[in-house]
Parts: sequence; structure tokens; C-alpha cells
Amino acid sequence: MKISINRLKDYIPFDHSSEEIAHLLTASGLEVEGMTTYESIKGSLKGVVVGEVVSCEPHPNADKLSLTEVDIGEEIVPIVCGAPNVAKGQKVPVATVGTSLYTNDGKPFEIKKAKIRGEVSQGMICAEDELGLGSSHEGILVLETDLPNGSPVVKLFDINTTDVLEIGLTPNRADAASHLGVARDLKALLGKVLVLPDVSDFKVDHEERTISVSVADSGDCPRYAGLTISGLKIGPSPKWLQDYLKALDLDPINNVVDVTNFILHDLGQPLHAFDADKIKGEEIQVKKLPSGTKFITLEGKERKLTGEELMICDREEGLCMAGVLGGLDSGVSETTSSIFLESACFGADIIRKGAQHHGIKTDASFRFERGTDPNMPVFALKRAAMLIKELAGGVISSGITDLYPEPVADFQVPVKFRHIDRLIGKAIDSREIKKILESLDIQVSSETAEGFVALVKPYRVDVTREADIIEEILRIYGFEAIPLEENYQSDFLAEHPEKDLNKLQYRVSEMLAGMGYSEIITNSLTKSSYSEKSSFLDSREDVVILNKLSEDLGVLRQSLLFTGLEVLAHNINRRQKDLKFFEFGSVYSRKKEGYREMKMLSLFMTGNSRHENWIEAVRPVGFSDLYAIVEALLTKLNIPQTELDVVEEAPYAFGLVLKAEQQEFGRIGLLEGALSKMVEVKQEVYFAELNWNVLAKLARSREKFQEISKFPEVRRDLSLVIDEAVSFDQLRQLSFKAGGKLLKRINVFDVYRGDKVEKGKKAYTLSFYLQDDQQTLTDKVIDKTMNKLMAMFENNTGALIRK
Repeated sequence: MKISINRLKDYIPFDHSSEEIAHLLTASGLEVEGMTTYESIKGSLKGVVVGEVVSCEPHPNADKLSLTEVDIGEEIVPIVCGAPNVAKGQKVPVATVGTSLYTNDGKPFEIKKAKIRGEVSQGMICAEDELGLGSSHEGILVLETDLPNGSPVVKLFDINTTDVLEIGLTPNRADAASHLGVARDLKALLGKVLVLPDVSDFKVDHEERTISVSVADSGDCPRYAGLTISGLKIGPSPKWLQDYLKALDLDPINNVVDVTNFILHDLGQPLHAFDADKIKGEEIQVKKLPSGTKFITLEGKERKLTGEELMICDREEGLCMAGVLGGLDSGVSETTSSIFLESACFGADIIRKGAQHHGIKTDASFRFERGTDPNMPVFALKRAAMLIKELAGGVISSGITDLYPEPVADFQVPVKFRHIDRLIGKAIDSREIKKILESLDIQVSSETAEGFVALVKPYRVDVTREADIIEEILRIYGFEAIPLEENYQSDFLAEHPEKDLNKLQYRVSEMLAGMGYSEIITNSLTKSSYSEKSSFLDSREDVVILNKLSEDLGVLRQSLLFTGLEVLAHNINRRQKDLKFFEFGSVYSRKKEGYREMKMLSLFMTGNSRHENWIEAVRPVGFSDLYAIVEALLTKLNIPQTELDVVEEAPYAFGLVLKAEQQEFGRIGLLEGALSKMVEVKQEVYFAELNWNVLAKLARSREKFQEISKFPEVRRDLSLVIDEAVSFDQLRQLSFKAGGKLLKRINVFDVYRGDKVEKGKKAYTLSFYLQDDQQTLTDKVIDKTMNKLMAMFENNTGALIRK
């Protein structure tokens, strides 16, 4: 990868030599494998000075030659010149003796003192093509300048010279595949401020040509942005842009294509320009085409698609192999007057597969295969549109279409200070660590004496683990700053299985679907009236949308309850009354410390527990049906025994607070009728709202196994009369406390309330399952355990035991 030193200075002003910059980058992990110098004019006209012709006479021995004397500042030299337009008094470029000029194919020739037809010549008065300033050779170049004789002629011309670094980019450093990416590292290494291009003046001239966009799968294309530019004129790029591309060994093409290449190498964001007049139906579709579809790519080769390539299409056909190569007929040509400019973030896997299958390697695929910055497309699009408008004219004729349904969040990486010290081999001050990370745009949050959480921007696809953060600290701090000890040893962070939250969610979704639940996905925007009319929500905590589409979509939801009830109402109104739904979704609130977002799992049950059949009678769903689902979910996640508290407050008529490891993770119960009716649901609804963030944290990824006991299980039943206020959960906890390791499980199989027990009392019949893993239980041991259980119930709940 080639990087221009001059362009780096636009981002990070510095006075260091190119060699010093190369050393810094290499030491930090961006190995500079070589360095060359690019000159827009070979030799940069070194040794060519301004001269003034003080005399001009015909050559005595040749009809087509002139004998001149030229003032080059310190002396007047004789020069034999063959140009027909040379004359006394002219200011001319003079290549002095010892100067090297270059032919069109780059070969040098040295100006020497010579005798031409018997006359001494000490230099050469140059034509335009001899200097590399153009192609004309009709005569010498006459200068219009007030510069003193002998002044370097380079002052009169726009000659671009820059050192170019050749960086051997490792596969993990996709973020550094641009001038901006390298400048970010220099920012940290030099302690400088990064100067980004200014796009604040971007504006849409009108919206008379909007091309609609649709994306079939956001997994393949997380973000797609674009706009149209109309009335432009295709032509050569200005010299500065051509020089930029030539320095990177790229051939200039035209003012539009050159801008897209400039942005790719400058910001690391590939762009593609389509001829807007060739987009059929004024529509862009990002999708896969059927296997066997034929597509002709830009180099004129017909390719047969496998059906796995991501394609950019219009309503009729494919226009471009996304992120890899454009189509032959849809690109910019000399006749193009309007373009659709694409700036996207494509999935690395699908681009890699398509490029490898067809054997295509482009600058765009190189970057997409490794992962591009999902937050860059719109910035790059604005920058490119402003440049194209400046260089090719025209107007920006549409607003920016930006499809970004699931913004990529910063990576959150927990880091321990002791691990930093251990792996680096030197204790680095926490303030220095924070300074280094912030210079790399890695924010430090939740800092304690033990460590912190690093927030890493999505463009750093290689920094996702604690070891990666430590590597970032070390490469900026400097490997050479770590003292070498006499005894060496290698060390590493032990690998711990990471929870894949997506897989965890999929497992739960699969289980719920298998138990008859249907998944719903509802809008995060909802009515403010829900929180205003509900006692369990605080309307002051609503996150209000500034640019509301309507009052019905005016705030972000604080709970999944009401959007789920709306789905229930929609189905019930269509005579679908037996419903079981679940939803994974985020809820939002505004607190004193700022905004808070939590991911929740909601469960809804209403109507009958099953459809009518001839085997058993139909019954309505009850609390135990929903609680059984929650218990199955906790078992699936390997979450330990749950603690329960009764809740009789909004939004529940009655219900339970669920806890595990002393953390509340949800509530479950029968909804208040008034709340259901607020959304026009007139039948009973059982609802559970579980904090998925807490559940995912508590979940144990590895199941525990043990050998089945060789010894038999024993069951004993017990009937007792207790107060209505005593819950089964209280009895369960007391049972395991008294029964110890012998008690494996407990079940209630009969509950009685009626005239045969006192008012305010209820009768429970419980079954206890006892087992010893080491030996067969004797009657003596069983009776002793049951006596402990009865005594515990009598003393702690006032139970009356039926013996």
C-alpha cells in the first residue's frame, strides 16, 4: 500500500523527515518496506534556471542554428540553439551544464559542455516537451516572468514532489488502508491533532432526481448511501488530482472516476459512480441474482454468477458486483451527464467469496474483504460529491439516501491493569495508558482501581479483546521503551469461552418457537400517552424524538408492553384470540446521568391454552402456564435457582418479581384490565418482561453433567394447612434448607381452598424426592429428614401438618 507523505501532512502537520516517519510507523506495526520519490516532472527541473537572451546571431556554420549568449545570473554563457523562435530579449528556461533532463519514457540525458558545428555551447534553451511540461516541440518556451536571471525555473511551475511510503499492510490492519488510517496512528505517535476534510458546506441543490434504494439483506449490506449529481461534464482531472493518483501508481481516467479513487485511498471508503441515465426504473436494488445469471464486468469479460454474489441492480438487471467490480455498460463514460454515487458498507464474507470465486482483486475488494468503517459512508459521500461538483460542474440533485437499519456499536472491551503490567513487563501509569488509548480514539469508561472498559470504534475490526487493547498500548508506548531483563519468559492471557449473544438469543428463540410462541418485532417509537396514563411508567423519563413523524411515533418506548398489546389487539380484532408471543427489543429512558438503553425479552399469553379438541376440555391460560415457560427458559440458560417476591402493583393485578444471584431480572403476572383496555384488548393477558442484558450475563454457556446415581429415589408426601399469604416459593426455600443434599426436588400436586379449611387458609399437598448418591436410603434417615421438614414448616409458617 502506497502512502504520500505530502498528503499525510494535510492530516497531521509535522516537520519530521520522511525517514523518521517511516521509522515511527514501522516501530508501531505499520512496516514501511520501501520509500520512493514521486515527481510530477521527472527531476523536478533541478539545474534549470531563468535565463535572458542578450544576443542572438545566425550560426556561422549552420543555416538552422542560432548562436546566442544567455545571462543566467552569475555569468553569460554561449548556447547554440536550433529553435526558430529564439530572439534577443527573451526570458527562457536554461538547462545548465550538469543538469539531467528526462525523455518521455523516463530515460535521463545529461547536459554537457559541447561544440556544435565548431561553436561552444554551455547549456540548452529548452522547449516545453524537453522539460516535461507538455508535448509541444515547435520552439523554445518563452517565459513571462520578473524573476531575476539565474532563479530556479521550478518557481514558475506547479511541480509536485512527494516521498511515497510502501507499507506492508498486515491483514488485521484494515483500518490503516488509507491516508486517514495511517494519519490516525501518526496522531497518536506524534501527539498531534488530526485535521479532517471539511464537509460542513455540503448542500443539496435540489431534489429533482431521486433514485430509490432497497437492500434485501442488511447482513450482506449493513449500510448503503447514495445521491445523484446532474448536469456535470466529464473531462480530465486537474493537475493536483492527477499527481495524487500518479504518486500512488494509479492512472487518471476522468474527473468523476478519479474522485472516487481519491476518496478510496484518502479515506479508505470505496465509492462507485453509475451513469444515472442507465439505471432503469430510477431504482437501485442491492440483492443476489439467480445462479447462472450472466454478467459482463468492466473489463469486458462475461461471468456466470453462482447466486451467492451480492449485486447492485436496477429493476431489470445487474449493474455492478457489489464491492468488487462494476458492470461494462453502467459506468461513467464521456457522454455521462448525470451520476448516482454509491457509498456503502458491505459484509466482508460475501465480498471475499465473490471476489475469490471470480478471481477478481481490486482496491475496493481489498478493503471490503477486511472490513470497512460503517460510520464513514455518508462523510465520504459528502466529500466526494463536493469534489465532483467542483471539478465537473453540475448540481447535487437529490438528498442523501442512507439505509443503516442497525448502526454498529462501539466494541466494549474490559481491561485489567494487572494484565497490562503482566503482559507488557512494565508498570505503566494509568494516566499514560488513558492518554495513549484516547489518542487512538479508544475511549476509557467505567474506570476503577482494578481496570476499565475500553470503547473501540467499529473501524478497528482487529481490536475486540483485552490482549488487543494491550497491544495497542504497547505499540504506541514503544517496544524499545520496555527494559530487557536477564531472564526471559513468554506469557499469555488464558482463553475463556466468550458468550455469543446472538447464538444465545437464537437458542432461546428456537425454544420458544418450539413451545408454540410466535416472535414479533415492534416499532421502538410509540405514543407518549402510554407513559402519561400508566402509573408504572414515568413520562418525565420519555426519550422524545425531535423530528417527530407523528404523535403516535413521538417517543422511544420505556417498555415492550404497549407495542406488544397493539399486536395482540390487531390479531384479536381478526378473530385470532388464542395467542402466544415473544419479542426481543430495546427499551429506552432518560435518567439524570443521561440516556439508558436496555434489551428486554417480553412474553405474552392470552386466550385458551390450546385449541379445542376431543381429548381434553379447553381451559384459559393461567399464571402457571407463563411461569412454566420462564422456568424452561432459565433451565435453557443454565441459570441457577430463582428467588421470587410477590408483586401486586402496576402493571400487574398480581404477579412475581424474579431474581437470581440477588439480581432482579424480570417480572411476570396478570396484567391489570385497565391497561389492556387502553389498547382495546378486552381479554385477560399474562405478561412477562425480562431483562435480557442481565439474563445473558447470568447465563452459563457450559452445561454441567454428572453420573446418574446407582441408588434409588424415594418419594414422601406431606399435607399441610397454611395461611393464604404463604407462597410455595417460601415452602420450597425452607424445604431445601431443612432437607440438605438428600432433597433433590419438591413438587406441589394439590391445592385446596374451600369450606373444609378455615377462612384465610389453604391446603397444600407436597411431594418430596430424596436420594443419596453414595448409598441406599434407610427408613431411619428418611424419617429423620421428613421430621426436620415438618418442624421447619411448623416453626416458620405456622403450618398445620396432617399426619
